[in-house]
Amino acid sequence: MNFPPDFLWGAATSAYQVEGSPLADGAGASIWHRFSHTPGCTFQGQTGDIACDSYRRWREDLRLMRELGLRAYRFSIAWGRILPAGSGPVNPAGLAFYDRLVDALLEAAIAPSATLFHWDLPAALDDRGGWLNPDVAAWFAEYATTLFRVLGDRVPLWATLNEPWVVMDGGYRHGPLAPGHRNRFEAPIAGHNLLRAHAAGVDAFRASGASGQIGLVVNIEPKYPASDSPADLAATRRADAYMNRWFLDAALSGRYPEELAEIFGEAWPAFPEQAVAALARPLDFVGVNYYTRAVVRDDPAVPDLRATRVPQPGHAHTAMGWEVYPRGLFDTLTAVRDRYGDLPLYVTENGAAFDDPPSAYADPLPDPHRVHYFREHLRALRDAMAAGVDVRGYFAWSLLDNFEWAEGYRRRMGLVHVDYATQQRTLKESARFYADVIRDNGTAL
Repeated sequence: MNFPPDFLWGAATSAYQVEGSPLADGAGASIWHRFSHTPGCTFQGQTGDIACDSYRRWREDLRLMRELGLRAYRFSIAWGRILPAGSGPVNPAGLAFYDRLVDALLEAAIAPSATLFHWDLPAALDDRGGWLNPDVAAWFAEYATTLFRVLGDRVPLWATLNEPWVVMDGGYRHGPLAPGHRNRFEAPIAGHNLLRAHAAGVDAFRASGASGQIGLVVNIEPKYPASDSPADLAATRRADAYMNRWFLDAALSGRYPEELAEIFGEAWPAFPEQAVAALARPLDFVGVNYYTRAVVRDDPAVPDLRATRVPQPGHAHTAMGWEVYPRGLFDTLTAVRDRYGDLPLYVTENGAAFDDPPSAYADPLPDPHRVHYFREHLRALRDAMAAGVDVRGYFAWSLLDNFEWAEGYRRRMGLVHVDYATQQRTLKESARFYADVIRDNGTAL
């Protein structure tokens, strides 16, 4: 099977991970600016103050996109650049930055794909409760409306939120990510308000008359039972409900998986049925971020979930410790289709961290493990499409090595190597491979 002629081949980044200059030109601080400047929260105290300096070097990055032949670029917009206080007065300089970027992408025949929220909530809103404050849905709608008014005539693809599960779990339940809370009672409230904000964002988009499409981006990690025992099968269902079905069930079907009440016990709020049903909106697409799988067994010692990941020794793993499992992408895409119907899908993130050197010693820089990763996952994607899954595009993560959140700069996931001491960009062999894939539309995979 060949990929369709209009298949959207792209690469992705996010604002705080690549832009740098987080407070430039009147921008308001985000929770990630605050979190990364808090001792002990990131690897070696590293921050996104400079990152890839893409706020100033975006034209250079655009030249790289053109060299690779990208048909689309997925980026996120920093909420605090647009509304420094999270709501209220608009910052014209922040709007102008993204206005210029969108125009330049279109001039280069690269479709802009904009994500409204990729984890960098304005710190001013966090001071007012952040995702725990029910007003956050209205704040998000105000922010989204501002962008739809200015960019809605030129951006063909919008996503409301990126990986709301990670924001909930990492930011409010277990705490390794901003804002760093560890509270089982807060996590369901944050998750619910994220979904309320998503719904409000979709409503704002429809009301704006913007010409593009809007969807939601979720991370899916397929769960496989370690055995056929009833305990392991039940643990796998809990793990799947918690990570994979929570947000899609609510956003697409207006319900929460019944396992969530079992998982959280007394910490699960008695959400009114009508309030949960009100979370669902018709979407133009769903974005799926896939990196790895989990083999699951029952473990009563694990709070709430009572499930744990079973290590897979002897299997290839990335520098993040994630098993390389291409079949999981096929299983993920077909499972989403089977559960939610023939909604158009995009693979909005897929990629791997490997131990590339701090400075490039060759051009292109050899990264054979990443080339293998992309080849096998693209074959799995092709197989899913051959099985009837309606996948419209694929975005490699990431265009550039970047600030990998709490991991700082030690995890490199880019097609393009960045020497952080000099900001020198160097293509990796995986970038050349991906450019060849785009050029022949995947026929040589």
